[in-house]
Amino acid sequence: MAEFAELEAQDGVRMSWNVWPGSKTEATKCVIPMAAIYTPLKQLPHVPVLPYGPLRCRSCRSPLNPFARADFVAKMWVCPLCFQRNHFPSNYEAVAEDSLPPELFPQYTTVEYAVPGERAFPPVFVFVVDTCILEEELGHLKAALNQAIGLLPERAMVGFITFGTHVHVHEIGFAHIPKSYVFKGSTDVSKDQILDYLNFFGNRSKPPPGVVAGVKDGLSAQSIGRFLLPASDCEFALNLVLEELQKDPWPVQSDQRAARCTGTALNVAANLLGACVPGTGARIMAFIGGPSTEGPGTIVSKDLSEPIRSHKDVDKDAAPYYPKAVKYYEGLAKQLVNQGHVLDVFACALDQVGLAEIKVAVEKTGGLVVLAESFGHSVFKESFKRVFAANDYDLGLSFNGIFEVNCSKDVKIHGIIGPCASLERRGISCSDTVIGQGNTTAWKMCGLDKATSLCIFFDVIPKEVSGAVGQSNSNQFFFQFLTYYQHTSGEMRLRATTLSRRWVDGPESIEELVAGFDQEAAAVIMARLASFKMESEDEFDAIRWLDRSLIRLSSRFGDYRKDDTSSFSFSPRFAIFPQFIFHLRRSQFIQVFNNSPDETAYFRMILNRENVSNSVVMIQPSLISYSFNAPPEPALLDVAAIGADRILLLDAYFTVVIFHGMTIAQWRNAGFQNQPEHQAFALLLQAPRDDADAILKERFPAPRLVVCDQHGSQARFLLAKLNPSATYNSDMGPPPGGDIIFTDDVSFKIFMDHLQKLAVQS
Repeated sequence: MAEFAELEAQDGVRMSWNVWPGSKTEATKCVIPMAAIYTPLKQLPHVPVLPYGPLRCRSCRSPLNPFARADFVAKMWVCPLCFQRNHFPSNYEAVAEDSLPPELFPQYTTVEYAVPGERAFPPVFVFVVDTCILEEELGHLKAALNQAIGLLPERAMVGFITFGTHVHVHEIGFAHIPKSYVFKGSTDVSKDQILDYLNFFGNRSKPPPGVVAGVKDGLSAQSIGRFLLPASDCEFALNLVLEELQKDPWPVQSDQRAARCTGTALNVAANLLGACVPGTGARIMAFIGGPSTEGPGTIVSKDLSEPIRSHKDVDKDAAPYYPKAVKYYEGLAKQLVNQGHVLDVFACALDQVGLAEIKVAVEKTGGLVVLAESFGHSVFKESFKRVFAANDYDLGLSFNGIFEVNCSKDVKIHGIIGPCASLERRGISCSDTVIGQGNTTAWKMCGLDKATSLCIFFDVIPKEVSGAVGQSNSNQFFFQFLTYYQHTSGEMRLRATTLSRRWVDGPESIEELVAGFDQEAAAVIMARLASFKMESEDEFDAIRWLDRSLIRLSSRFGDYRKDDTSSFSFSPRFAIFPQFIFHLRRSQFIQVFNNSPDETAYFRMILNRENVSNSVVMIQPSLISYSFNAPPEPALLDVAAIGADRILLLDAYFTVVIFHGMTIAQWRNAGFQNQPEHQAFALLLQAPRDDADAILKERFPAPRLVVCDQHGSQARFLLAKLNPSATYNSDMGPPPGGDIIFTDDVSFKIFMDHLQKLAVQS
């Protein structure tokens, strides 16, 4: 898979199939969809930033790229996607074979254009803070916000809203004393009501209905400056507000939940930004410490005797608040997308907060999400610090993106699964079958960062149809991904990535298809698709669908004799794929038992925005073994890896586990690591800790670190991820110092035996 990683390092793209079948029938037989996972803002050090705008094809609007055929004598170029002939403009008159513009260099399949003079309004951050939390929690949150305010860029604009029973919009531009406007939490507030109540227009007339007010229209900078100020100007005022911020004063009875109006607060924040800075890069950062019980977006009643909805309740339509709350947040998502604004959620509570309902608004706006047990937990503190960090591990937050896909006439687009929203720009490249956000060739990405990844699904046009629309005789076809966005520096940029792949047909095509199969990318694509189907299709059986897909894939690409199980073998290109599917079936994306709807929504949101390498770790965690007998080495994700004299480091993406074998734990408890003669033991204990720290430092959201011992209660974090090759039902007990897993799940060996048996059947 090294060559696929090299392709990703070149352009930020991984594809399930890097060679495509030449017909729709053959594509269907491939089982795994034709799809690409693309990271638009992946850090690519070799990418040139060109200080001018792109030269576009006059037919399909695709920018000039290395695959274009240039006629240097006639000063023309032929677009590889639509075969349109285009003239080079006068500023390209010096173009020649030995004097190429950067766009035509073969190695520059990805370029960026920074258009001179196009600079955006400074980014805006509105903090929306829940005050219906314990004093201790509020103290942790205030400390984190104080730190964040000091890390904000000086030009960044800041606003501050708090909510509990009511919503308080703080006028931070009023420097004399803390001043705020209060909105009733139990009612939905319209944009006009907010503008009236906040006295935005003063004595001036309002703009007519339908006109968006903002910096350029009805609102003066003075009006906006009451609620949004540059970070450098309002640090003192914000610190004063935080210093005096107290827990929501409304009394809460012992058998009642706090009155928390999360939906109203987010609506007020969205309308405030819509009034002040429409179309400008802005983020609503919501800090939520419990379930919404008041106003629109309510997920549960105030009565503590009523439990918060579970997966079973949602599946059986027994969650009375769920449909209405989801519909409300769908409306909020649409409003935020139209305004170009992002919703980030930091949910920190032992109970559910309504993330399952808010998911649509976070995902469609490309927002960040962090789920932790407390605002004092390292998961929240480290993750929030990373948002504003200006170092090698910064997120590279960008705003106001538009993502477009152009492709050859032989290819159509099903849609995208990922953090974006359809712009409903339908074209000839749209497939009739929709997957995810479809029926468009352009998507809005209100917020995106260096790790944001989209999964684009493609359709192969049948030969008789594609011939009718002008299929080329060449076996080559092309994609172009265009990302127009507001860079962290404030300038507007366009990144253009152009790719070429080829068709194969005929009896010899299987070998070429196999050679182009990327099993890691395919596993991630299947994980995203299975999660999407579980959310969008009623009564969808994900495990059955995955099993049937794997059986069909094995029958198609496996090497075997009919009805002879022992003869079955896979090409190395497919060898690990069944293992990925085995672990995917057992993962938190498919198995929702023992997870709340909020947790499942969180896991799927992260899966849908991460790149292939990170997503693979979520599906099949990595395991490293440390012992005196050998240097640190990868270990099989199997219960057999456990040994009394070993330390195991499990990276499950959301959780990092350091697991000490029984003997190691006894030696550590005896304090041998503190004795000079046992320096080697001290180094052995420290090695996995150093590796875990390196993982924690670079990952967002920060994972939870669990340090545990064999047979301890927290050992479950490791055991739940291991292949149960030895269980309480096994004929043979564990080896000395080993362990067993108390489960009825089948082992990978039994899974493969059944797969081979079904794959070779006539």
